[in-house]
Amino acid sequence: MSPTVIIIFLFIVAMTLVITYYAAKRTKSTSDFYTAGGGLTGWQNGLAIAGDYLSAASFLGIAGAIALFGFDGFLFSIGYLVAYLVVLFVVAEPLRNLGKYTLADMINARFNAKKVRGAAALSSITIVIFYMIAQLVGAGALIQLLFGIEYIWAVLLVGIMMTIYVLFGGMTATSWVQIIKAVLLMVGTVILSFLVLKNFNFNIMEMFTHMKTATPHGEAYLQPGVRYKIPLDTISLMLALVLGTAGLPHILMRFFTVRDAKTARSSVMWATWIVGIFYVMTIFLGFGAAAFVGADLITSTNPAGNMAAPLLAQALGGDILMSFISAVAFATILAVVAGLVLSGASAFAHDIYGQIIKKGKATERQQMLAARYASVGVAVFSIILAIFAQSLNVAFLVSLAFCIAASANLPVIVYTIFWKKFNTAGAISAILTGLISALVLVSVSPSVMSPEVGAAIITGNPLFPLTNPAIVSIPLGFIGGLIGTLVSNEINAKKFAEVKVRANTGGFKQL
Repeated sequence: MSPTVIIIFLFIVAMTLVITYYAAKRTKSTSDFYTAGGGLTGWQNGLAIAGDYLSAASFLGIAGAIALFGFDGFLFSIGYLVAYLVVLFVVAEPLRNLGKYTLADMINARFNAKKVRGAAALSSITIVIFYMIAQLVGAGALIQLLFGIEYIWAVLLVGIMMTIYVLFGGMTATSWVQIIKAVLLMVGTVILSFLVLKNFNFNIMEMFTHMKTATPHGEAYLQPGVRYKIPLDTISLMLALVLGTAGLPHILMRFFTVRDAKTARSSVMWATWIVGIFYVMTIFLGFGAAAFVGADLITSTNPAGNMAAPLLAQALGGDILMSFISAVAFATILAVVAGLVLSGASAFAHDIYGQIIKKGKATERQQMLAARYASVGVAVFSIILAIFAQSLNVAFLVSLAFCIAASANLPVIVYTIFWKKFNTAGAISAILTGLISALVLVSVSPSVMSPEVGAAIITGNPLFPLTNPAIVSIPLGFIGGLIGTLVSNEINAKKFAEVKVRANTGGFKQL
């Protein structure tokens, strides 16, 4: 291992710890801890959202998926990017106007019921766990590659560091780590894309022509069907990616870090441009890794292909560029997992402890302690699960989190904003139906069950044919909300009228 690797890596890690130290001095209240006091500007929050969104799945997982599966890998980039249109036009403004700290706050603006808040918190924590596993798997593989230590110790190292960020710095530290990481990630991706294009004489058509013969898949590499053999599976995956972002708790939480809905819209616009440019460049990362690293080396280093981007950096720029890219990837993971831990902790500490157990009467000190204990709990549980998920592609793991978000959270958000007759029973049934159906179908899908020994977690024939069940579980979530509402006699038209005004104007702050 080169000393350069250690120096660059430790420098970036030290920089993030310095940010956490100064942020800890400014984190005095629960508002500071959860939402950075609502003081971020549009461009700052836009960069932070991009930093939160461009996770290990984007940088490591998608690069590996494109390198190994071509067009099918690029589907992740398309889905993640289009998803922001749903966030922009459906979720951003109403969520900012109705909520305070969490998704459950937004829903409870209309339904002041503990059961609804508890169901929303349960869904948020489940999504956070799935997303966290993906980041920790990517981090473990990265540290294992760089320092040659065992995967289990690598995951533990990352888990300890991310917990430190959240415990002491809260949302302020998390936001600034995400902002800096987003800038570094864009710089690293631009450098890699430039070097790949340089090797193809800056001729994109030459690159595509070369890729027809550069992999074992031949011309099929540039066409759909290499990984996803069933067209319905592809549609299901895209539904999860496009609709899932609007239900991700750690992304939704970022809209509470700005002062008003106008700034929330501005931050989404900034994030969309940054994310869009990045996902276009994932083509160059994936193609470059396939052409200059090769599928054999990628899979021998990590079976899921998660190390394609660092290996490409080493092939084109030597140890120095690999060190920088790896350090950026590590900062990427730390920033994202810090945001995830924070959203999971807020769901427990604010919604379950503060509003359900303490009935809204918890003191500032009690809420802060609960949030910090919850942060440790979420981190420990995620670390344990990540240790057993080493062989799974991180982009795939994140797609499952998106599926749950789209199935459990999106229906209740849409119904809360737009359906006059929607009621408490409908909200609970929508969340639980979407959540349970997604989890059950995933557990009996080819992602978890395979007749080939070692290919999946369980050896056996899958009971559900699709790798991502979104095409079934998302409609079930909406149907669950519909049936739950219709079988209940509860009607509150006045409340809906107030929420509708508040969602669109920000008025009626005291409901």
